[in-house]
Amino acid sequence: MTEPSHNEPLDSSEPLDLLVTCPKGIEGLLADELTQLGAAPGKTTVAGVYATASHSTAYRLCLWSRLANRVIVRLSHDTLIDTPEQLREATSGVRWAQHINEDVTLAVDFHGRSEHIRHTRFGAQTVKDGIVEALSRAGRLRPEVDTKTPDVRIYAHLHRQVLTLGIDLAGESLHRRGYRRDVGHAPLKENLAAALLVRAGWPARAKAGEPLVDPLCGAGTLLIEGALMAADQAPNLNRKRFGFHGWARFEAAQWQELKREAAARASIGRKRCKNAFYGFDQSPAALAAAKSNAMRAGIPALLTLQGQGLAALSRESLGDEAGPGLVISNPPYGERLGELPELVSLYGTLGEKAKALFPGWTLAVFTGNPDLGHRLGMRAHKQYALKNGPLDAKLLLMAIDAPADQAAPAVDKVGKNADVRHDEPSPAPHVSENAQMFANRLLKNRKRLKKWLKQSGESCYRLYDADMPEYALAVDVYGDRVHVQEYAPPRTVNPAQAQKRLFDALEVLPRALDVDPGRVFVKRRERQTGKTQYQKRAASGERFEVTEGQARVWVNLRDYLDTGLFLDHRPVRRMLGEMAAGKRFLNLFCYTATATVQAALGGASDSVSVDMSNTYLEWARDNFALNQLDSSRHRVIRDDCFAWLETAGTEFDLIFMDPPTFSNSKKMRATLDVQRDHARLIDLAMARLAPGGTLVFSNNQRRFTLDDAVGERYAVEDISERSFDPDFQRRTNLHHVFLLQARA
Repeated sequence: MTEPSHNEPLDSSEPLDLLVTCPKGIEGLLADELTQLGAAPGKTTVAGVYATASHSTAYRLCLWSRLANRVIVRLSHDTLIDTPEQLREATSGVRWAQHINEDVTLAVDFHGRSEHIRHTRFGAQTVKDGIVEALSRAGRLRPEVDTKTPDVRIYAHLHRQVLTLGIDLAGESLHRRGYRRDVGHAPLKENLAAALLVRAGWPARAKAGEPLVDPLCGAGTLLIEGALMAADQAPNLNRKRFGFHGWARFEAAQWQELKREAAARASIGRKRCKNAFYGFDQSPAALAAAKSNAMRAGIPALLTLQGQGLAALSRESLGDEAGPGLVISNPPYGERLGELPELVSLYGTLGEKAKALFPGWTLAVFTGNPDLGHRLGMRAHKQYALKNGPLDAKLLLMAIDAPADQAAPAVDKVGKNADVRHDEPSPAPHVSENAQMFANRLLKNRKRLKKWLKQSGESCYRLYDADMPEYALAVDVYGDRVHVQEYAPPRTVNPAQAQKRLFDALEVLPRALDVDPGRVFVKRRERQTGKTQYQKRAASGERFEVTEGQARVWVNLRDYLDTGLFLDHRPVRRMLGEMAAGKRFLNLFCYTATATVQAALGGASDSVSVDMSNTYLEWARDNFALNQLDSSRHRVIRDDCFAWLETAGTEFDLIFMDPPTFSNSKKMRATLDVQRDHARLIDLAMARLAPGGTLVFSNNQRRFTLDDAVGERYAVEDISERSFDPDFQRRTNLHHVFLLQARA
């Protein structure tokens, strides 16, 4: 490499060699925009477009581009760069003195890696050393580094031994317009929002004076970007500083002229803008953020923002606006299974409202979950694959036709002792015939259980358990909430088809049972082993009180696979309460100790509950407190049940033992397999049983068989068939229950 002259002036009339970066998937849109702004785009690359432009046009791109992230002046392009020495040498060969003034700070943004350069921080340090070396040869002092707010930001990219170096004219990414300090939940980046609007044809619609509506506006990004387009306001007009301000080749006079022109256009554009912009959101925090953001963007008078949920949206909310226009929204995607009930309903409602309120308009929905997009009930005439951060997403464009008249279903609440109407619900819009059959089955089952529920007073019960093979779900009612467990489909079932059926079920379930979708909780039930047995799913701490007989119990439908109350064991707990009067009670593998609560309320003189989990023992204590049980008489012990039984010296009149099917918890000395180990467990428990006492032994191993030796040593009665209430009599293999006593 020949030594360049570091003090030779550069020709400012020569066009700049640029790399303009953008979000993945909008490179073509960016190339068109560069042309409109006066640049000459070349080839595109992943998340970027190469271009040439004058100094003035480069400034214009930073000010006016609605789609770009960064505008990079490319200074060098070297190949066969692999080692730190090669990286440093290539960097030192650039005429940095022509681009970096004295007494400025700099930062290096290094992207990529090679076989010998595997950390971006090390790569950035090596590039900085090369810059310092070049400046030193030019008689310059070593520049200071400022990684947060540098005067000059250096771009360095190394991929497949190809090194690109340049100056970042944007400085901070251009998607940060400066108006959005209050971003709300899961914000959409400003330039991606602008790209969605361009894809939806908004620039032409804006010129035609059409309205723009976002029924789930959140922090208002889509509306604000749409208003900036309609008002001819440069997206970065209000930005105080760009990266080119610290560039040695910055021409201030050209920049000031561009900025004066942009300010004048914005002033005229805001006055001439006749478009209507409506945003709705039920979150007060999101709406406050949207209003603040619009104020900072300089277009608050153009937006009408209202605190209103999607379900309450009406034509009156839009004033005299008739349209046609564009309805655009970025609804939540449902990355977690537990979010789906509300989202399936939300997307369905969005589709219904669009057809009812906006016939003849266009609906644009940006979603990271195309399966949820199907809930809209409309066919997209165009789809665009994009990225929202790391997530794959699609923009769906749909022409809104006139709605078909559909009656709403007439059904009752799912709460305690609810009256059941005998008529079937009218079908939800765009729901398959099978899904409607599922809804009908829910109502049929509730009708069948009505008499038993009224007599028993139970508020927590199983309503459905894979009655239809297509809908492999367990549906449990907990007061006015519904807990849905999806059985993992076998490998022979297409995952996409299984997901569609789940979504169908979640769409009709709230309608059929007249329950708020926000009170429907979904989990996937798979075989749990070892550490996953009681694995936490969330950390909401969202628990509530339910009743079972005379007991009050805390349940949590969101955070764990199990809820804190095994519904199928209800008859066993009832039996323990009836047997416990005046007796000393022991509960082994006690979980949340709901069985102990029933025994104590049934008159047990005292009790001990043993489990290894601190979480569930604390839950047990809370259940005791809820029922005002004396903690000095009803104790909980954290221990391995094997170890505790081997050393315990106390006798009990009534023992309940319900071990897991399998456990390899690190808190245990060895693994537990209930089929293999139950005889030993029973022997240890029987050793603690007082004369005349009873051991109630249960487990949920479907194919469990009692060891013959147990029947030889003790008097055993299998009461499994009698241990299911009417809500579980369809599947009476969920658990096995045995009564054991010492032989006479």
